Amino acid sequence: MADNHDESRERDDHSGVETTGHEWDGIKELDNPLPRWWLWILYASVVWAVVYMVFMPAIPGLPGLGDHTRGITDNSERRNVAEAVAELEASRAGYFEQLQQAGSIDAIESDPDLLGFAMAAGRSAFGDNCATCHGAGAQGFVGYPNLNDDVWLWGGTFEDIQHTLRVGIRSEHRDTRYSQMPAFGRDELLSREEINQVTDYVLTLSGREPETLASAEAGAEIFVNQCSACHMEDGTGDRFQGAPNLTDADWLYGGERAQIINTIWRGPYGVMPSWEGRLDDQTITALAAYVYFLGGGESDAFIEAAQLNQD
Repeated sequence: MADNHDESRERDDHSGVETTGHEWDGIKELDNPLPRWWLWILYASVVWAVVYMVFMPAIPGLPGLGDHTRGITDNSERRNVAEAVAELEASRAGYFEQLQQAGSIDAIESDPDLLGFAMAAGRSAFGDNCATCHGAGAQGFVGYPNLNDDVWLWGGTFEDIQHTLRVGIRSEHRDTRYSQMPAFGRDELLSREEINQVTDYVLTLSGREPETLASAEAGAEIFVNQCSACHMEDGTGDRFQGAPNLTDADWLYGGERAQIINTIWRGPYGVMPSWEGRLDDQTITALAAYVYFLGGGESDAFIEAAQLNQD
């Protein structure tokens, strides 16, 4: 048998294999042939690529062929997804129609199948549109309301939540809900001392200790003159204006003394987009139901009882 080795090339002393002439840090590269199994996999991959290119969309942007080659099967994943979405919407259309016809949260709750659908559809819509601000679990953050409790700035009935979703808060919707707390410090409506005093009084409204009783007493008069028009004289707030209740332990912008001072100083207010036009009516209904049941939303009977207690 003829020896095909090139005698001019260096051989490795240990293995007897010719080297390629490449050397790195004293390590010489051997001129070994590729493993057979690796070559067969390579050849099979090339054949598979050619077959795939013939049958499936594969080559982008060739002149005269549009945006890509179509292949014999003319398969389109974009079309497949659109068809799948259309099928899903068709399968859900009946439930969405029932949801719209239900008209009330009691009717939705009385139908287990409809309730399950509303919660599933609402959870999906919440994750896509609301979780960025309110959190994946709707727990909220500083400046973003917690939707798991029963504290509502603009009312917690099913209808109230639907309306808030439709028009938003301080959004561009013509019927948006709007409230504005003055920046008492930034706009020099109150001095630093007066802000400290009214902060001490606000702390007492929720049963907490002020820095001094004298400061809280002075803050009480400031509160009546500057804050009671929105928060009411007893600090229970006014939902018609979106003014929060200051007598509970829930604080949208933080309940520490420094946070309350900062809130009074700069008068923050959040913005919630209007979802009317972005989401269809059926999705808004499902989303309202989901949010309602997250926090045990308020019934009309609860609202009537609360109003009687106020009277």
